[in-house]
Amino acid sequence: MEETDAIFLWGSNARETHPIFFHHVLKGVRNGAKLYVVDPRRTSSAQWADAWLGLEVGSDISLANAMAREIIAAGLAHERFIRHATSGFEAYRECVEKYTLERAEQETGVPAETIRAAAHAYAKAERAIICWTLGITEHHNAVDNVLALINLGLLTGHVGRYGSGLNPLRGQNNVQGGGDMGAIPDRLPGFQHVENDELRGNFERAWGCRISPKKGWHLSEMFQGMERGELTTLYVLGENPADSEADRHHALKLLGGLEFLVVQDLFYTNTAALADVVLPAAAGWCESEGTVTSSERRVQRVRRAVSAPPGVRDDIEVVYELARRLGHEWGEPRSECIWDEVRALSPMHAGMSYRRLEELGGIQWPCYDESHPGEIFLHGRLWQEPLIGPRAPFSVVEFEPPVDHLDEEYPIRLTTGRRLDSYNTGVQTDRYHSPLRRAETLDLSPEDGLSYGLHEGEKVRIHSRRGSVIAPVRFDPGLHRGLAFLTVHFHDQVATNELTIDAVDLKSGTSEFKATAIRIEKYQEN
Repeated sequence: MEETDAIFLWGSNARETHPIFFHHVLKGVRNGAKLYVVDPRRTSSAQWADAWLGLEVGSDISLANAMAREIIAAGLAHERFIRHATSGFEAYRECVEKYTLERAEQETGVPAETIRAAAHAYAKAERAIICWTLGITEHHNAVDNVLALINLGLLTGHVGRYGSGLNPLRGQNNVQGGGDMGAIPDRLPGFQHVENDELRGNFERAWGCRISPKKGWHLSEMFQGMERGELTTLYVLGENPADSEADRHHALKLLGGLEFLVVQDLFYTNTAALADVVLPAAAGWCESEGTVTSSERRVQRVRRAVSAPPGVRDDIEVVYELARRLGHEWGEPRSECIWDEVRALSPMHAGMSYRRLEELGGIQWPCYDESHPGEIFLHGRLWQEPLIGPRAPFSVVEFEPPVDHLDEEYPIRLTTGRRLDSYNTGVQTDRYHSPLRRAETLDLSPEDGLSYGLHEGEKVRIHSRRGSVIAPVRFDPGLHRGLAFLTVHFHDQVATNELTIDAVDLKSGTSEFKATAIRIEKYQEN
């Protein structure tokens, strides 16, 4: 990041949501990298940008496809890499051909010349990185959005090389590690597919039990299962769906209708308040032993610094005790023993003993044995000759507008996000004071404030097709007319997810938090 030539923050306000990472972005900028920020809002990240591409919410595919068309038309595609390491290029070329700069300007609101300049800058850079976060993935077509960005990397050869790549900035600590360990509906640890008989068989033999060969449910499908009456018991670990789910009123109704709800958490959340049983858990970052995995696939040791308070147990101690009471004796809950079991079953972790993790300060997977140093570049194989492994496929993806459409009744587009001082539903941050923190507001453009006859601090009622909330108004010159912004940090002040839509991406299970149609009206205190 610090030695690249072009950085694209796409749907990411890293200055506020990934502030430590953003220091590395700034070092890259100071070393000469050009910074492009693609975001509907002119965020604080855009203050350092060479160009801000202020697209309409949900128009990312149109923008990416138009950039691709311009790169191809200008002869800037990396043809040797495309021939050597990719597949599906001709179908992709045919798809993007119709995304002219003029069409993209109409669909995205970004001037055609700005799109052209960004496309040329990305393709001509010797090294370039695209980073994205929830601004790309919290849409009904989340996976297609990501594939559109991957296509740009394949088209230009900006993958698998030093200073070039595609970087999804993780929204929470150890999200990568959770996925690595199998917290995905169709995967076992090491991303081994549960529907593969041979891979599943290794785990069945090691664990002495039968594992269902069918893909499980992701979070949105779990709520659908509750609605059908097929899911009646829920065990929640370190999650707060009572506040974090879209269409919150509906989510609370489903959670309240469960026959049995168990919550295991460090904090007494609004979800815990609904639970039949609450299991107090230790703080993973200072009261537990184990590992953590960063966005760059680096596995590092976590060490217990302080003991947990009386009556509080480490997560693995709780799970082991539950297993014992269910008739399974797993022995003493030791993190290193669990990790060695992971290494025995997940080839990509096999060489990562605790000893090596300590000595090397962390190792990037895959690491196949104790002589392997780990892989610096995940997709470096794409440059090897002859090519090792499968080709990287281009994906044909088409622009689709947000599900919650704008009309005369709901003319304003609400998008959501985070602030620097707070985190997600506020569970981890609202218990301490911050001089940066302010009360929740509905942020509007000054132009909309004028047209609605509002002044800052005045309360308005915000309506969506699912519910309504009340919030004071704040004017943000980084918003264009017709765009509004709320966070999800302060549900006790403004229950933002009473408004959002649970339009779900069928591939990822993510709801479209970023695109809600709303209207506002002055609030009368009576």
